[in-house]
Parts: sequence; C-alpha cells; structure tokens
Amino acid sequence: MSGNATESTAQPNPHAVTEPGHAVRRATASEHAAVEFRSVTKVFKAGRQSHTALDDIDLRIERGEIFGVIGYSGAGKSTLVRLINALEQPTSGTVLISGDPITGVPESRVRQLRRDIGMVFQQFNLFRSRTAAGNIEYPLKVAGWSRARRKARVAELLEFVGLADKARSYPDQLSGGQKQRVGIARALATSPALLLADEATSALDPETTGEVLRLLKKVNRELGVTIVVITHEMDVIRAVADRVAVLAEGRIVELARTFDVFAAPRAAPTRSFVETVLHNRPNPEELQRLGAKHPGRLVTVDIDDERGIGTALATAAQAGVTVEIVYGGVSTLQDKTFGSLTLALDGAAEAVDRVAGVLAGSPAADERRSA
Repeated sequence: MSGNATESTAQPNPHAVTEPGHAVRRATASEHAAVEFRSVTKVFKAGRQSHTALDDIDLRIERGEIFGVIGYSGAGKSTLVRLINALEQPTSGTVLISGDPITGVPESRVRQLRRDIGMVFQQFNLFRSRTAAGNIEYPLKVAGWSRARRKARVAELLEFVGLADKARSYPDQLSGGQKQRVGIARALATSPALLLADEATSALDPETTGEVLRLLKKVNRELGVTIVVITHEMDVIRAVADRVAVLAEGRIVELARTFDVFAAPRAAPTRSFVETVLHNRPNPEELQRLGAKHPGRLVTVDIDDERGIGTALATAAQAGVTVEIVYGGVSTLQDKTFGSLTLALDGAAEAVDRVAGVLAGSPAADERRSA
C-alpha cells in the first residue's frame, strides 16, 4: 500500500475466513501474489495538459481472495484494471502477475500472461451473432482447442453457471443476468487463475445483481479463482469482497478487510461510501429532529462483538434513567457483528451523566444534549 493510504490493523491476518467453511488461501513466503503493484504511477498527457490517474500505488492481491476496488468516477479504478491486463502501461513502476512482470516486457510475453486472466465486462460484450455456447466457445477456438474438447468445456461451463438449457439461445433472447452468466462462463473458458470483474453488475437490477455476485463467490470457492471486483457500489463490496482498497484521486486512501472498513472506516471517502449502505448514524439534521422529539440526552455508540450496551442498560435501570433506542442498526458481515445505536437518556442529570459515562467507554461514543 502506498504511504498515503490508511490501513486497518485490527486483525493481524487480513485474509481471514469470509464465511463458514471458506478460508481464503494465503500466499506463503515462497508464493507470489496474484497481482502486485510496485510504486505504480500512470499519467495521461494531451498536449501540454497532463492528468495523474494513479499516483504511487503499492498493492498486493493475494491468491484465492476476492479483492474489491471501489471509488467514485475519476478515482482511477478503470486505469488500475487496465494496468493489470496490460491494456495500459504505467508511466513508472511495475505490475506483476503471479510474480511475473506484465509491464515493460515484449508483447508476446504479455499475450502469454493474459491467457491466465479472464475479464467480465459491464455491458457483457457478447457476439450477437453467436449463441450462448458459441460465445463461450470463442476463446477456446482462439486458443486452438480441438472441437471435441471445446464442446465438452462449453457444456461444463453452461452447467456451472446454470444455463445448460440456454446453449442455443442468442444474446437478444437472454435477460441481463443470463447475458452476464454467459460472460462469466466465457471468461472462465480457458481456466484462468485471475478474473477481473469491471463494474460487472452495474447494468443489472438488484435481484439479478445478487444472483451474479453469488455466482462469482461460487467461482472463487469451487474453482479457487482469484477475483478482482471493480465497482462504485459498496453493496457489491459488502456482498463478496474479502478485502477492499478505496481509491480517491488516484491514490489508495484505505486498504483493509471488508469487515474493518464497514465497522470502522478511517478515510473520509470510505466513510462516505459506508454511509450509503448502512444509514445507522444520524446526520446533523436527523439529530436535530431527534432532539426535538425525545427529551434528555442523545448518545450515539458503536456496537460490535466486544462492545455492547448491556452494562449501560443495567446502570440505567439502577439509576432510574429511561433508555430508548431512537436510531441505528446492527449488521453481520464475515461472521462478525457491528453497528451503531443512538440512545435517548432521560432522568436526573447526575444519573444520566453516570450512564453516559459508561457508554463513553466506547471510544466512538458521541453525545448531544437535546434542545
């Protein structure tokens, strides 16, 4: 990670179990990362004008993980993915695929390395004149597979993505989700070790997005394929990513496990993304409305597996303080609980102070007296 980034260090192992029975395989000392950026900068020039799309990026994406890259438009996401498959060359620095440079090498070597990279596109990029089976078969033809091997592989992949009955259907006869399933099957045709999913669900409705994301997790779990998910949607990161890098103005501003990013975002762009999904902390206008509606003092406190409000509730009961939950929510991610609750404390001032003091044991607790 570049020196300007913020990395969460709550867990010494950044590649922990993401769901029961599924542990991300970690690279050993003798094993190279799936993707590695070493001091990579990319500057685009147009006449006398220049734009730095990526600025001094250091990043390791380990084998077997689903790695998310999120950022707003112009953050550098598309440039990053184009550098991974060498559709762009860095202005400085090196990009490596499984330990081998894909930058600064002959085009013949680039083509060899690309054979181990599959690509899933936002707009599917299917041949309209070919059936689902024909689209999946195309990269196998290019790779020189025999007809018998191609047919067997296509049938296997159609079954894997749940489209065995759509082999002879053309793209115009398929739904958006089915088209993307064909796109994923095509990307997997030559058994790549790395899959790049560039805004793969942006053109889909929420229900279909969920189906495609579950398929990507299946690809990762059952086939062991490393997946890099490029997106501007935090819901996508929450659903599939083991770790996430947040890009802003061409720099990695935060890099951490997905749980840590949601539970305790550090960088301002990260907090902005998380707020679009969780909505569990009131903004100033909502605080003002809550203060006008509920007497006493408002306290917002973060909740996780180690920090709860049980002790504070017991103290409140003993002190005669009424506690009401007026805002917030609690979620589960990667088998861990996190969230935020805003409480209204009503009672004698000294007793309220005592309860607020117990709640303040959480370093993230904020309080506000109602008007």
